[in-house]
Amino acid sequence: MANSIIRQSQLITTYGPGAMIDLPDYSVIVSGLEDWSHSRREKIEEPRLVAKLKRLLDVPSLELYTPPQHEPNSTQPAPVGARIFPTWFIVKDSRQSPGNAQWRRRRLVRWMHLNGQRRFVDENNVRQPVVPVRFVCGCRRGHIDDLNWKVFVHRGGSECERPLWLEERGTSGDLIDTFGVCDCGDQRSLSEAFGFESGALGVCAGRRPWIGQYAQEECSETYRLLVRTASNAYFPQVMSVISLPEYDAGLASKVATHYDRLKMAHDLGGLANFRMSPELNAAFAEIDDDDVVSEFNRQSGDSEPDDIPVKVAEFQILSKGDALIGEDAPGSKFHAVTLDRNGWDPGTSALNSPVEQLVLVHRLREVASLLGFTRLEAVSPDRDGELDLEVERAALAESITWLPTIENRGEGVFFSVSVDAVRHWLSRPEVVDRGMTIESGWRQWCKERNRPEDGFPGIPYMMLHSLAHMLITEISLDCGYPASSLRERVYAGANGYGVLIYTGSSDSDGTLGGLVEAGRRMSDYLKRACTDFALCSNDPVCAEHSPSTGFDNRPLHGAACHGCLLIAETSCEQRNDFLDRALVVPTVSTSGAAFFDISSINQ
Repeated sequence: MANSIIRQSQLITTYGPGAMIDLPDYSVIVSGLEDWSHSRREKIEEPRLVAKLKRLLDVPSLELYTPPQHEPNSTQPAPVGARIFPTWFIVKDSRQSPGNAQWRRRRLVRWMHLNGQRRFVDENNVRQPVVPVRFVCGCRRGHIDDLNWKVFVHRGGSECERPLWLEERGTSGDLIDTFGVCDCGDQRSLSEAFGFESGALGVCAGRRPWIGQYAQEECSETYRLLVRTASNAYFPQVMSVISLPEYDAGLASKVATHYDRLKMAHDLGGLANFRMSPELNAAFAEIDDDDVVSEFNRQSGDSEPDDIPVKVAEFQILSKGDALIGEDAPGSKFHAVTLDRNGWDPGTSALNSPVEQLVLVHRLREVASLLGFTRLEAVSPDRDGELDLEVERAALAESITWLPTIENRGEGVFFSVSVDAVRHWLSRPEVVDRGMTIESGWRQWCKERNRPEDGFPGIPYMMLHSLAHMLITEISLDCGYPASSLRERVYAGANGYGVLIYTGSSDSDGTLGGLVEAGRRMSDYLKRACTDFALCSNDPVCAEHSPSTGFDNRPLHGAACHGCLLIAETSCEQRNDFLDRALVVPTVSTSGAAFFDISSINQ
């Protein structure tokens, strides 16, 4: 495969194993982890994430590494392998259809029919350039396969050996105008293969071409049509955590220094006997045995705290309310300061009263690992940042021993919201009615996809999620970062409510402090958000949208559209689902369900 330069972060979010990439003359599917080079990669330590991933993947051991780097202008093979896919091509030059002079058709050929220059030699001995066909088939579990054009066109038959064509009977490229045609006269519209339950492509064979040519597993899903370059052809499942401050940084550093020897003692006769080693006994002479064992277990991913949900642990640290959180040292992973209320709330408006505290996160480290993927339907983490153990995700390799991981260093702003204020808001009749409408849309969405209904994140989550989008838009206009570089983490669990808006970079120096400075003006941003988003450019259509109305296929949206709440999907932890600005501010259609009272803004 010709070298194609892809950033390391893209191998986590866009082009991981099983993803398809367009090259100038053909398309490839990124190979599984067995075909990734082990050189020029760095190990990443994040015990809390390792413990979560080991349980999700049910593996005894696991390590995290950055994707391998490729040297610019290098003559060495690409460090990430790829395989030709799809193996069906169409000839670039079109011909008139014999059935209608206005219809255009192109010959369908297989990879095996091409010569050494990747050209198809036609019946006139002319070498024709080809491009990969844009249609393949796959299932929700991530399996993918070439569309069997012979069987599809002949509606199950496969004896005919006459040439096959892809015929376009319109100018739009729509499926209803695209036909597979055989010279024998059989033909079939690709629109017949579209949809959840068409069944036109048969039962999934469980093929996993990213792992190997003959790799497959049992599958009972129905094949569905996939457009090779469509966004639903690959949904990575990424789990991320914010690195939390160590409770005893000195002990953690010492255990990390002697980790290999401690592990050797653990493997040979139990870690409790580590003092039999003179070197270890001297290193930990003034430290209690239990503390050493506990810290070793934490770093190896075997400690008990890994049962705490991802966001619960983060919220506990962010909402501590201490004046100083983490170490203010150049090498520390986390450092935050709780800003005195007088420093950000002028006290002139009741708008800020539900906000309990504001924390400026001067330094944070986000670690994200790719652990699998799905197709056709995305599966996002729940409101606590956890991934479902029952999700049937496609594997990145036949045997998982490591996962591609990236770390982003940056900054952020966190604010917590009063639990009492949320409870009072939830008790209002208008909020109850709005919640019932939203939940009816959720049930409709679950029914269409045969999903359980117990995963609804809750009305407080939707309110805070919508507020986060509003603030990201307002902050980006002032702080110097584009909106697509800002991200959110919404906390709406049993332990409390809050929002973290942050930005990060894979560069070792992280970011430049603009977002932290913007956080000092949070009162202004909140005021602007509540003022600007009370009206959308698409109102009254946007404000009157109901999740339970199925005509526009947006059952997870209330008053939300591209004119107001929808932002870059890379910034949103729920792929722009679960949004409703009517839960935050009054709209032209709904006024009683708003969390914030904007009547005091101009007083």
